[in-house]
Amino acid sequence: MSPSKKQCVDALSALKQHTTVVADTADFNLIAKYKPQDATTNPSLLLAAANKPEYKHLIDDAVTYGKANGKTNDEIVDKTTTKLAVNFGIEILKHVPNRVSTEVDARLSYDKEGSIAKAHEIIALYEKAGISRDRVLIKLASTWEGIQAGRALELEGIHCNLTLLFSFAQAVACAQAKVTLISPFVGRILDWFKAAKPDGDFAGKNDPGVVSVQKIYNYYKKHGYNTIVMGASFRNTGEIKNLCGCDYLTIGPALLEELKNDRAGMAPVLSVDAAKKVDLSFIEEYEQKDFLFAHNEDQMAVEKLSDGIRKFAADGRKLEAKIKEILGF
Repeated sequence: MSPSKKQCVDALSALKQHTTVVADTADFNLIAKYKPQDATTNPSLLLAAANKPEYKHLIDDAVTYGKANGKTNDEIVDKTTTKLAVNFGIEILKHVPNRVSTEVDARLSYDKEGSIAKAHEIIALYEKAGISRDRVLIKLASTWEGIQAGRALELEGIHCNLTLLFSFAQAVACAQAKVTLISPFVGRILDWFKAAKPDGDFAGKNDPGVVSVQKIYNYYKKHGYNTIVMGASFRNTGEIKNLCGCDYLTIGPALLEELKNDRAGMAPVLSVDAAKKVDLSFIEEYEQKDFLFAHNEDQMAVEKLSDGIRKFAADGRKLEAKIKEILGF
């Protein structure tokens, strides 16, 4: 390729050469536009999509399922909401070659058995629709209970995406549980530090969210863990560029568009070879008490995990309110 042609490659195309790009949206049109390998969803994304008339048939189908399978109003709402998430996932899989992440209700974040039961329900709906469980990631909060639910589900061949991950302890525990993928939240880490230290220099490589994901990636690769690192929750394209080479990055439509229009290109920052040379000592298998203490040592992570669960739970309630409105409850 000539030098002039190299300069014309947009940043999104350059990133895709080194990192699997995942679309953080439930909008099928946007997924088709940016051509990601995977897609992630959550209640807030589903709520936004559900308000669009072109997706009415997916809602109608979920409502029909909920009414047929729920006995009480609460059960009907729960069944409808779960089916709606799966309906969107099925449609998304028509536009991505790999996998979609479907979230377990955040209100189950401290309920291992409840999380496992909901995961079974989600997978059963996908499989009834002819979708292999290999194309689905069950999205769980990175609490101790969520991580252990992920450990149990992985043993059944149900793949998991551990989200709301802010501390190194969470990342280590997830790797020890042999979950398929983790989603460390880059931008939310930056938000906390900017609020705590308004005069701090957090630009570029000093971004604490970037530093966190780089450390996790390097630890995983140095010690031979197969868990995929998928950076999430980005505030700017600079964060993305400083994580080029990470296994996966899940990116919202606005930043995908910015990268698509960026002609500056992108070079890998992370690599397996470089990670193997980093000085990061191996951590022995956590017991619950050890994990909780290690996680508690990170004030940012403790606050952002609890805040994230509250916000995801609130989004879930908003989605349920929309479903209740449609059902006439």
